[in-house]
Amino acid sequence: MNIDHMRAFLEVAATGSFQLASERLNVTQSTISARIKVLEDRLDRTLFHRRRSGAELTGAGQHFHRYAQTAVRAWEQARHEIALPEELSSVLGIGIHATLWDRIGYAWIDRIQARAPRLGVRAAVDFSPTLTRHVCDGFLDLAVLYVPQQRSNLTVELLMEEDLIMVSGARDRTYKGSWVEDYIFVDWGDDFRQQHAIAFPDALTPKLQVDHPALALNFVIDRGASAYLLASAVRPNIENGEVFQVDKAPVFRRATYVAYPENPIDPERLTIALEELRALVSSG
Repeated sequence: MNIDHMRAFLEVAATGSFQLASERLNVTQSTISARIKVLEDRLDRTLFHRRRSGAELTGAGQHFHRYAQTAVRAWEQARHEIALPEELSSVLGIGIHATLWDRIGYAWIDRIQARAPRLGVRAAVDFSPTLTRHVCDGFLDLAVLYVPQQRSNLTVELLMEEDLIMVSGARDRTYKGSWVEDYIFVDWGDDFRQQHAIAFPDALTPKLQVDHPALALNFVIDRGASAYLLASAVRPNIENGEVFQVDKAPVFRRATYVAYPENPIDPERLTIALEELRALVSSG
């Protein structure tokens, strides 16, 4: 029994599928099955009900789940801290959604290091599913993201809500029931796509779609295009006349969350990160 066996167990539990677990861990499905079989043999218990519809934890599997999570987190923590230089007490792992790094990342790290100079920081920039998995695996202490996956023993806290507004590089543009040809669809995630579909039920697929708002903003400024962007992020661009809010266009709400383990390995380290993050968001 080793950490890879427990990671396989946790992924099958999270996805309900041996196949999806193998894809996430980048191994074959037979490898996942073999790892689960080793665990079941060593524990002398069946951990999953295997059905055509998927895999479901047995009672024994549910009991084992939190121990597997703790073991994986402890291993990741030990692996990173045994090589620490003497001037560092420990390393904090933070994750930030790729579209939030420019707005939060630098300032958050500055605040953490100013408060705790002996605390090292390891920052990961990615998208919500990967960040959630890294928090569950113990690779990260916490992550700021948009659509966290609900998992057992994971605390998800609403950090802030913001407006997504349609902006354009052309002055005096007014929304008239649909977008124009230069509209760029920014993929803000499942929630936004659902809101967008309700607001624009008859709209055709835009010619250009991007998954990073910075790309869309460049097109808006340089090409006179239009797109939905965070109001707080484009406020300076509006104030200096680079972009303009499209009059009468629907406004959407965008929630940002912070996710962290219910039972963190280092509560003090997590508290520092959370307090500085909340203070940063509150300061605007």
